[in-house]
Amino acid sequence: MNQPIFLEPVFQERIWGGTKLKELFQYDIPSEHTGECWAISAHPNGQSIVSSGAYQGLKLGELWSQHPELFRSSSSVFPLLTKLLDASDDLSVQVHPDDEYAGKHENGELGKTECWYIVDAEPGAEIIYGIEATTKEELVRMIREGKWNQLLTKVPVKAGDFFYVPSGTVHALGKGIVVLETQQSSDTTYRVYDYDRRDAQGNLRDLHLEKAIDVTTVPQSYVPVSYTVSEEESLKKTSFVSNSFFTVEKWEVSGQAKAAEQAKYTLFSVIEGSGELHHQDSSYPLKKGTHFIAPVDFGAFTLSGELTMIVAHE
Repeated sequence: MNQPIFLEPVFQERIWGGTKLKELFQYDIPSEHTGECWAISAHPNGQSIVSSGAYQGLKLGELWSQHPELFRSSSSVFPLLTKLLDASDDLSVQVHPDDEYAGKHENGELGKTECWYIVDAEPGAEIIYGIEATTKEELVRMIREGKWNQLLTKVPVKAGDFFYVPSGTVHALGKGIVVLETQQSSDTTYRVYDYDRRDAQGNLRDLHLEKAIDVTTVPQSYVPVSYTVSEEESLKKTSFVSNSFFTVEKWEVSGQAKAAEQAKYTLFSVIEGSGELHHQDSSYPLKKGTHFIAPVDFGAFTLSGELTMIVAHE
C-alpha cells in the first residue's frame, strides 16, 4: 500500500486547556477545557485512528505492529508523537526523564525529549525554559524555599519561534500559546510546581519532586536553536533539529512544489493554509489541521496551494 495515511486525532481535556483548537483548526473539541490534540499518536493513552484508505479504522499502534513494511523501523514501538497544545492558562512547571531513567522507573516507557513550534501566541506570552540554579544542592534549596521567581527562567515567545526541549529541561508553556509539539512517544511528566492550583474537586495536583530533582540537568540555560533555510521552486524548507530522536522541519509551499522521495516514513501536519497532495494518479485535499504519514517507499509527490506544514521523521 503506497498511499498517504491520514489520521483522526484524539483530544485530551486539561485544567489549563481552552477552545483555540476549535477556533484555529475547526476541530470538534470535547469541551471548553481542551488542552491537547494527539494528532499522530500510537501511545496507549491516546491513539490516532486511520481515517481513510485500505487501513481505515485501525489504530496507529495496530498499523505499526501489523504492517511493519510501511515503516521499516528498528523501534519496537511507534517512536514519535505529534501534538497540538492550547495553553489557555499556564501549564505546570515540569521536567521529563531520559530513556534510561524512564525505562527503569516508568515500566519501560520511553523518555521524553520534545520540541515546540509556536503556532500562535498572544502579546506578552512567555514560556519557562531552564533554571538559574547551578548545582543540585541549590536547586533543592530553592524548591524547598519556594523561590520560584528566582529559580525559573522566563523566555518571551511569538508565532514562528521554535524551541528544542531535551529531557532533563525544566519547562512550561505560559498562557496564551498554541504549539505544535513533536516528541518521543511518552506520557511521563514530573510536575515541579503548579502555582498551588486545585482541580475540579478542590484538590491540589500531585507534585513529583523526588523524581524531578533526580532527572533535572544542572546547570541548564536557554540557548536559541540555530537553523538552516533552503529554497527550491515554490518550496521553502526550514530545518530546525536533527538528532537521534527526530528530525523536524517546516515546509512552506507557495504554488506548486515537487518533493523528492523521503528516506524514511514521514509525518506531516498542516498548520496554516490549504492545498493538495498529488501522488501517483490521486489527489488529496489538505487543510489546516490535517495530519498524515507518508510511508516508506512513498516516492516523489507534489504539493500545491498556499500552506505551511511541520514535517518530522525519526
